[in-house]
Amino acid sequence: MVARASAWVESPLQMLCAVEAHHAGLLGPETAVVPRAGLRPLKATRAELRSLVLPDGLVLAEPRERMPRRVQAVGDAFSGKVQLRWLASWPGRVVIVDDGLATLRLLELLAAGPTRPLLRARAEQAVPRAALGLAAALRLRLSEVSVFTALSVGDELAAAVRAAGVELVRHDFAWLRAQPPSAHGPAERTVVLGTSLVRNGLVHRDRYLRWLNELAAQEPLAYYPHRREDPVDVALIRERPGITVHDAGAPAELTLRGLSPGQRVLSLPSTALTSLRVLLGPRGVAVEPVDVPDDWWTSRAAPALRSHLTGVPG
Repeated sequence: MVARASAWVESPLQMLCAVEAHHAGLLGPETAVVPRAGLRPLKATRAELRSLVLPDGLVLAEPRERMPRRVQAVGDAFSGKVQLRWLASWPGRVVIVDDGLATLRLLELLAAGPTRPLLRARAEQAVPRAALGLAAALRLRLSEVSVFTALSVGDELAAAVRAAGVELVRHDFAWLRAQPPSAHGPAERTVVLGTSLVRNGLVHRDRYLRWLNELAAQEPLAYYPHRREDPVDVALIRERPGITVHDAGAPAELTLRGLSPGQRVLSLPSTALTSLRVLLGPRGVAVEPVDVPDDWWTSRAAPALRSHLTGVPG
């Protein structure tokens, strides 16, 4: 009897990509997708996914506070809890599903070799945390690692990742594209995806809100907040004339798949642009990046970090 694989997910995109990874055959015939408990966006995503025809052999398990003891797939390779679990388990197959921009950071670190600790781009290099990140990097060298992503990865980076012994598997949301379009998409022509850059202190709040006001003065907007966006900022945006805020919770790839030709999606730098182009481009929906003007960045956004944040492949 083949054991059921477990996928531990902590974000809406991770949950969606775990479903895609199972559909692509990376996790075996049976997979339980286990969401972390207490996160409203995961609850909304789980409900949206359950309204669709899930792949055979896949179960959306009940949320849990703790990771299962044996996990074959994860989304956040930079999570301290995930890294500790790797250190406490026997080497085997590890599948890392897409986690947005963090996936590119992970690929760069894996390509650089096991001497680079697995730390987020903005993480403080505290000695205990760096030690855990280094131990996790060394531990992965003993495992059979696959990274499953929809992002466009440059040939040079892809070759370096594979040379480091890591399998790189690209996907194009094959399962989701086969599902019927969402029937409850926005009526507005222009959809704006929210950003976490303001709450993270990297972009000035007043510049960002002014830009939204200028857009809304030209035409009605549908605004989909980022899951990490400050609720105070969302409340301010909700009060702006001409802007309708949609508290979807589920990832944009799910909620916006029903957009029609003539509609468009605007967003500051985000990996969602890549996946939405795959899903919506064939439908005649424009997916347009918005460059961050120099005067929007705060002093906390160092040049190297700006380059990392804006270097999302198209």
